[in-house]
Amino acid sequence: MPTEKPWRRELGSLIRLALPVVLAELGWMLQGVVDVIMVGRLGPVAIGAVALGNAAYYAPSLFALGLLLGMDTVVSHAFGRKDYDACHRWLAQGVYIAVAVTVPMMILLAGVSLLFPHLGVAAVMVAPATSYLRVLLWGTLPLLLYVAARRYLQSVGQVRVITLTFVGANLMNWGGNWVLINGKLGFPAMSVAGSALSTVLSRIMMAATLFGFAWNYERKRGHPLFARWARPVGREIRELLRLGLPTACQLLMEVGAFALATVIAGTISPVALSAHQIALNSAALAYMVPLGISAAAAISVGHAVGAGDPARARRAGWMSIALGVAFMAVVAILFLVMPRPFIGLYTHDPAVMAVGVPLFALAAAFAVFDGVQIVATGALRGLGLTRVPMLANFVGYWIVGIPMGVALCFWAHWGVFGVWTGLTTALILISVILFIYWRRRSTAIMTA
Repeated sequence: MPTEKPWRRELGSLIRLALPVVLAELGWMLQGVVDVIMVGRLGPVAIGAVALGNAAYYAPSLFALGLLLGMDTVVSHAFGRKDYDACHRWLAQGVYIAVAVTVPMMILLAGVSLLFPHLGVAAVMVAPATSYLRVLLWGTLPLLLYVAARRYLQSVGQVRVITLTFVGANLMNWGGNWVLINGKLGFPAMSVAGSALSTVLSRIMMAATLFGFAWNYERKRGHPLFARWARPVGREIRELLRLGLPTACQLLMEVGAFALATVIAGTISPVALSAHQIALNSAALAYMVPLGISAAAAISVGHAVGAGDPARARRAGWMSIALGVAFMAVVAILFLVMPRPFIGLYTHDPAVMAVGVPLFALAAAFAVFDGVQIVATGALRGLGLTRVPMLANFVGYWIVGIPMGVALCFWAHWGVFGVWTGLTTALILISVILFIYWRRRSTAIMTA
């Protein structure tokens, strides 16, 4: 009987790892989508308020989240070389970082809520957006603890529980939105603030569930999680920050660019902002699939590096990029040929529909490039390379994309379509840079 080719076996392993992670990323995104859909019945102002609140929240909070993504590298390398005690220690150091950054991030987010009246946002959206953000910030610590537990569990191959946790979290969030937005079951009607509170409660549940599973997993392996909990180790925390800080900056630049685009859309009109948010939600939902593949790429490449197998690391990276491109090609076709049904999931307002259709065409134009850049970023993180993706995002978004979008929006009078043209250009440039860099570095490890 012929021996199975290594790439086929590894592709199967990659897909089995990626699928639950992809489902978890979709579950993460669905929390925001649920919030927008549930408040959508309150009208365009409520949609816009949630859009602004989320944009303001995620730009700074994802910086803190990014500090923990270095766990992908160190835990997967340790797991690849079968150093399970090191995996355990890295989880503890990640938790210390999460706790340390929580209070500063909450203070920053509270300050951000004071800026809405000074950003040119339509006055009618300022109060609900502020209310939404000030409730949402209380979910920061459980969010970061969830991230630490998740990076650990993914890197040791325990991914199914993450998917199951998100299924439960989304059901809880949906029910919480129904109760708290509308004032059901004897609760007061809290409007958009109720949606934020529902999200906070679901995040508490997510963090508790993943740490409970991690405790049980370690107990069965004979390494009780809290009985063997590591103290803070400065050298290891610095290593996590060395890897995570560029990733955090990259996330801040990427999410900040889209957050700024949301703010710019808010200065145009509520209709432009609603169309922008619907198109962005749809593109971001599709983006969760290559984002999950990216996480699987980081883990698979990291396991191979830890095991001292550079050929397998290279194959894992290329297979991951191919999977991301294949999926996003399908997304591009769907966005191009059926934008109206996507918009109709949120609203049938004819003005929003007219503005949204061309935005979906641009989302189709950048979809494949978006898949390349995010999966290549994950594969590079598996090699421990996080600085060049940060620099590529800085050049792509802040040197090229955002200035171009502002010029086309206000000087060429293209409106929100101009903003999206700049974002599309940025994504194309970033994907080209990272594709070339991955090709060079993955070749170099073969001769190292």
